[in-house]
Amino acid sequence: MIGTALTQALLQKNYSVIVLSRQTHKPQPSLRAERSNETRNLSYAQWNIKDQTIDKDAIAKADYIIHLAGAGVAEKRWSPKRKQEIVDSRVKSGELIVKALKETTNHVKAVLSTSGIGWYGPDSSIPNQHPFTEDDPVYDDFLAQTCKAWEESLEPVTILGKRLGIFRTGMVLSTHGGALKEFLKPVKFGIATIMGSGEQIVSWIHISDLARLYIEAIENEKIKGVYNAVAPNPVSNEKLTLHLAGIKKGKFFVPMHVPAFMLRAVLGEMSVEILKSATVSCQKITEAGFDFSYPSIGQAIKDLVQEKR
Repeated sequence: MIGTALTQALLQKNYSVIVLSRQTHKPQPSLRAERSNETRNLSYAQWNIKDQTIDKDAIAKADYIIHLAGAGVAEKRWSPKRKQEIVDSRVKSGELIVKALKETTNHVKAVLSTSGIGWYGPDSSIPNQHPFTEDDPVYDDFLAQTCKAWEESLEPVTILGKRLGIFRTGMVLSTHGGALKEFLKPVKFGIATIMGSGEQIVSWIHISDLARLYIEAIENEKIKGVYNAVAPNPVSNEKLTLHLAGIKKGKFFVPMHVPAFMLRAVLGEMSVEILKSATVSCQKITEAGFDFSYPSIGQAIKDLVQEKR
């Protein structure tokens, strides 16, 4: 989802993009460039994380590497096997990038990577007067330790003289996938499903702003280290859900709370993340000069999902 949006944004700015894939293939419709000059700037190269192999020509050509690989956290119940897949898909891909940079002559200027606000624990209170910042220590649960291993897998690129930028990303709002698409399903039937109490704070970012953030990191050499990729105004789960239902259905919807115990029964350990409140600060990236196009949840949802009813 993020890679598709970022690829299109890069092509529109006349960057040449090489998409790493397990198999080289023709662009899917969602990734197909609309104009012929953009089509010429889009190509595919092969890598295999399990076998730790990568197309060396792609590395040799690259000015920047953007690491977005990772098995979907919310796609399946967290069995021990699935949890290992979540970790390995992130860490081993990071290790492969480092290995490729060590073994291949290259002129890569920077490596940029996603991470997650799962690094942080739950808010100490709701509302939380002290949002999490990049200096806060890692929490001790599964997702936090996954984020820690993920970020550490790429740290060796700094020893190689490359600029490293890592974005701890909140809930990405997009109609092409992710959480928002799931929220929209019951809204179609006039039901606004609020998770648990609905008081838990969601730190989010519009997909367009996230794509712009990566381009800003390419073009601004001062951006290095860790940044939170979240919008300036986090909201409660209830407020997000009601905004969405209101824009899609006007007054014709029914709010419905899904009890926490039911979420735990259905989702198991994964329910912790859905019920967790995490108020995360974007002050560091805004002070670096980034300007959000969609700073409020109302603006973001209206842009993404408003249609004629």
